[in-house]
Amino acid sequence: MNAPAPPGRVVEFAIAGMTCAACSARLEKVLNRQPGIHANVNLAAERARVRLDDGVAAEAVIAAVVKAGFTASPVDAGTREREKRAKAIAYRQESRRFWIAVALTLPLVGQMLFMFGEHGHQDGVMRELPRWLQLLLATPVQFWIGWRFYDGAWKALRSGGANMDVLVALGTSMAWGFSAVVTVFSLDQHVYFEGGAAVITLVLLGKLLEARAKARTSEAIETLIRLQPKTARVERDGEFGREWVEMAVDSLMPGDVFLVRPGESVPVDGEVLDGQSRVDEAMLTGESMPVGKTAGDRVFAATVNAQGALRCRATGVGEQTLLAGIIRLVGEAQGSKAPVQRLADRISGIFVPVVCLIALATLLGWWWHGGDFAVALVNAVAVLVIACPCALGLATPTAIMVGTGQGARAGILVRNAEALERAEKISVLAVDKTGTLTQGLPTLTDVVARGATRDEALALAAALEQRSEHPLARAIVAAAGSVEPAPVDTFSALPGHGIEGTVAGRRLRLGSPDWLGVAADEAVLALQRAGKTVVALVANDTAGDKLLALFAIADALRPTSRAAVARLRQRGVRVVMLTGDNAATAAAIAAEAGIAEFRAGILPGDKAAAVAELKQGGEQGKTWVGMVGDGINDAPALAAADVGFAIGAGSDAAIEAADLTLIRSDLLAAADAIDLSAATLAKIRQNLFFAFIYNVLGIPLAALGFLNPVVAGAAMALSSVSVVSNSLLLKRWRPHAED
Repeated sequence: MNAPAPPGRVVEFAIAGMTCAACSARLEKVLNRQPGIHANVNLAAERARVRLDDGVAAEAVIAAVVKAGFTASPVDAGTREREKRAKAIAYRQESRRFWIAVALTLPLVGQMLFMFGEHGHQDGVMRELPRWLQLLLATPVQFWIGWRFYDGAWKALRSGGANMDVLVALGTSMAWGFSAVVTVFSLDQHVYFEGGAAVITLVLLGKLLEARAKARTSEAIETLIRLQPKTARVERDGEFGREWVEMAVDSLMPGDVFLVRPGESVPVDGEVLDGQSRVDEAMLTGESMPVGKTAGDRVFAATVNAQGALRCRATGVGEQTLLAGIIRLVGEAQGSKAPVQRLADRISGIFVPVVCLIALATLLGWWWHGGDFAVALVNAVAVLVIACPCALGLATPTAIMVGTGQGARAGILVRNAEALERAEKISVLAVDKTGTLTQGLPTLTDVVARGATRDEALALAAALEQRSEHPLARAIVAAAGSVEPAPVDTFSALPGHGIEGTVAGRRLRLGSPDWLGVAADEAVLALQRAGKTVVALVANDTAGDKLLALFAIADALRPTSRAAVARLRQRGVRVVMLTGDNAATAAAIAAEAGIAEFRAGILPGDKAAAVAELKQGGEQGKTWVGMVGDGINDAPALAAADVGFAIGAGSDAAIEAADLTLIRSDLLAAADAIDLSAATLAKIRQNLFFAFIYNVLGIPLAALGFLNPVVAGAAMALSSVSVVSNSLLLKRWRPHAED
């Protein structure tokens, strides 16, 4: 359900410096403690979406973020490109440091392998590198390569929190410090320089792999951004008349006339003025077949013109294009937080302090039980190193990022992560008939003349309907063709019933047979049984109402509607058709679509009440109800549903009220959206299971002395990578149309 947004403006900030889920959880708490600031922080997207109350400046957010130990900058048109450059530079620097760490750590780890080999013992004495050399190799790794962990730990502790950096810095410092004391004072104890150095090196490797994997989660948006051409061929006044001038797309204004040649991408949204071609709109709708375009048709930025040249007028430029809207919606969805993440957030908030307590208990327990401080220290370090809050923090947002990106590629736009999570739960789907199940192009099929000739009745009906925007009205006006409509003296509309007015001195009413008292007419019943909508024209003469004609209008079922209904039923979703048509017409359309349940005679204002009634119909617990519609009168019902699906070809009001927008005007897209929701939620559950089970098993094993710190470090580094990699498997998801 799309609840009304609270007052205030929303600003998105790019956040730098977060290293794990504890960071994002702490920053979110810090921001939400500030007066007038309501924040949602996303670790995977490295974004904070903040709603500011009136009078609160964005600088207050930046100041709070900096105080918490991070940096923030408002997101603008150039943010994504700047971030890409900064991340590329940082990745190269981290790579160089990693390989330096490898070069310094390999001798330390290599001696351990050598010591356990056949040449590792001579005369019963285990040979190892001189301890001063081990100290010399390990110290740069600990304090230069590993400085990022100290810096992050200090910032976290300074702001009253703790994160993964605290665990790594504390664990490796304990190992290095103990070993340094043993070396300097020549004590008869084993040293653990290789443990601390190997942990830092492995964690860096994990961070590099994680950064590469996370970059792939936003590939969908990057692909969309790259699709729009940089220049356009625009019509301008020249020295010798009108000529085509190549201009930057950013400089185009609504009303400009542009040319799209075969093989070129459409630069902005527009309307075709001249020409005939076929346009590949797969990047918007997921449809593989090009769509025919002639004068009057709409074209969209970044779609590809396949055949003839098209001369078009710009209707949407810059941020007003459909492509820009898609990028904006996908970005917002990827930065939002799903309810399923709340448990992970709560655990992340207390994770590091709890692990530190477990490590302390391990140290004291082993020291008291065995009396060997070195063994106790190693096990405590393993506890600190094995614990990884990163996997918990990345489990949900990485799956959401990949899922919403795949949805955008298939023409499914998700408003927020919560809507994507709810879609899987739908058990009842209410479906509007006109424009959703049907093609939304009603045509006049029959005129049954009674008290007037066919042409006279059609002219009178067209005169009344020319002021109406109803699809049935447009069908009658279109059928009248070149017939000159008579002047209308008075006019009024009665929503859900019809219209009335005075035409050429005659008082006429045009509308539903029920309203006009002719519902029992045999011709009316026969037409309705054929699945046609009947409109009656009645004249109010001195002798009373006189039926002049019956008009039968049919709106063909979309070719995919029946298959879509079958797919939804296979998923266990109960499909209910809502329509303002009478019961006979509704029954015929429902039977053709394979729908067993329908609500007929629903007035436009009553669709929301019908959805509310369906939500109350569950036998056990809550019934999750979705609604698919495309018209202005569907907006209240879309908002009332648990999940609203707006057909993309529909009205702006419907799209604004919906939780998901289906750019492909096809009910199959709704089934695809539910499938995508199920696939994404499955990945989230898998990720959370991996993250939880990793810590639930790993920490006790380390505390019991079964894990060496080096092995623990490798496992910790790979845990985050495994979660992100599992999320990336969502890239295999494809809509049904592509199967």
